Amino acid sequence: MGHTNKIADAIQMFMAPGPKPNGLQATDDGLWIIDQGNDHIYKVDWQSGETLIDAPTETKASSGITVGDDLVWVASTGSNEIFAVDPDTGKTVQKYESPGAGVNATHEHRGPGESKPETGDHGLEWKDGHIYIASPPSQFIHVMDVSTWKEVHRFKAPGYRVHGIAWAKEEGTMWTADTSAGTIHRLRVEDSRCYDVLRVLHPLQVHGMTIRNNRLWYCDDRGPIGFLDVDMIPDF
Repeated sequence: MGHTNKIADAIQMFMAPGPKPNGLQATDDGLWIIDQGNDHIYKVDWQSGETLIDAPTETKASSGITVGDDLVWVASTGSNEIFAVDPDTGKTVQKYESPGAGVNATHEHRGPGESKPETGDHGLEWKDGHIYIASPPSQFIHVMDVSTWKEVHRFKAPGYRVHGIAWAKEEGTMWTADTSAGTIHRLRVEDSRCYDVLRVLHPLQVHGMTIRNNRLWYCDDRGPIGFLDVDMIPDF
């Protein structure tokens, strides 16, 4: 009999090397982390969490990271930009405008005398010369052609605060994490059709997310990094 609630158990593996991990990207030779506290990129060993690369970047209050075209891409949330940086040094190669930057929904009700701060984008994924950008202000995943920096597609993210994203094993679908709701959805990129939903229980907050061997990895911005122990096949 199927369950209406799929609870993902968080198995912590190690603590992040920096103060506030906020984005993850899996690669064969290590796990990439962007830290929102010090804006360093790190690559760490999958088993021990030992730091393999530690490089400062010019990004600001960053919340997403991916790898593509031999570059590391970082969502600089504090400056409303997407940076392409050198993976060894963190030096800026190129930077682009954040496609989803704007005011978060909870700030829209503020009165005329109150500030409505603009903020940038979060989770990033790479595929075939396109970068997929999760945006809390717009509540969409924006698909940008890197060669022209033009939006070629967008699809709706469920919930209020989309953050980490990761490619699902099933072609044409993607996992998206909503930090505020404690949910992770598997969506069809074409039209946001939902095929699965996982729940993550308090106190864990999934900020960054990535996938390796069909296992979702998370970082909580308070330091913990680990994976989610859950059946990846929908049963409802």
